[in-house]
Amino acid sequence: MEQQETRQLTFHGEGAKLFGIYIVNILLTIVTFGLYYPWARAALLKYMYEESEFEGSRFTFHGTGKEMFIGFIKAIGIFLGLYAILFGGILSQNATLMMLGLAVFYIGLLLLIPIAIHGALRYRASRSSWRGIHFGYRGDRKELLNTFIIGSIITLVTFGIYGAWLIIELRKYIFKNLRFGNITFSYEGEGGAFFWLNIKGYFLTIITFGIYGFWWVKDLFNYYVNNIRMYQGETRLAFRSTATAGGYFKLLIVNVLIVVLSLGLATPWAIVRTMQFVFSNIHIDGPLDVDAIIQTEADYTDATGEDLADMIDIGIV
Repeated sequence: MEQQETRQLTFHGEGAKLFGIYIVNILLTIVTFGLYYPWARAALLKYMYEESEFEGSRFTFHGTGKEMFIGFIKAIGIFLGLYAILFGGILSQNATLMMLGLAVFYIGLLLLIPIAIHGALRYRASRSSWRGIHFGYRGDRKELLNTFIIGSIITLVTFGIYGAWLIIELRKYIFKNLRFGNITFSYEGEGGAFFWLNIKGYFLTIITFGIYGFWWVKDLFNYYVNNIRMYQGETRLAFRSTATAGGYFKLLIVNVLIVVLSLGLATPWAIVRTMQFVFSNIHIDGPLDVDAIIQTEADYTDATGEDLADMIDIGIV
């Protein structure tokens, strides 16, 4: 029986090197009253990409501090505008204007989520490459916004139940619009299966006084990874997770201990350990002709979405 081809990513980062980047970033961000933050984020991403390897080649992040600073300023402007509306309503001391200000503020924050996801994906994908081949995101902002709004309304009406289906629909939309040169992707998860996975995890975690939580996190990680597909022409490759609850328990406990005992100074080591855990547990099964991957994506340099996503603390994909 022929053995299936399997590949995986490798993370070569070191805590000491990442610590050096962290210290410089923190000091310069403090000295510049926060203005250096976009350059700090760009430096961190550049290091994380350069330490990530696939098939003997490292990834590259092409984004710059200048690009991210422009996006940073735009993002701040958007948030200041929303807060101005909120405080304007409050200071008016008019009940109608106060309610209107609150409504505009919270609806605006909610609508920023899909807009930030779309913008961040366009920017991050475009500025990421491997062997000179760029990633890309071809999603349409209006389509993603409509999916998010309709899903959010249904989630509200169903008292949160539809949230599992909304998360899967968003992942499906994102992955079908991702590109790596002429490589395409899809996500095969289903809302029903994801819903019951979370219901089981929630109640078993309560019943076991939190112990089952490690299995719940492992199941979530596996579900996210195992449903990713990659296509090269007619060839289909599947992502596969080998993460275990025991492995996650060890990762979390050690990370918490080193961060707490070091008063936060060991955070870079915790990040490196997490990246190594994630990469070592993701496998890509199937034949892949890396020499047949060709460039198809264009550059996109507006980092507004990237900074909005960072401010709202949204994970990308």
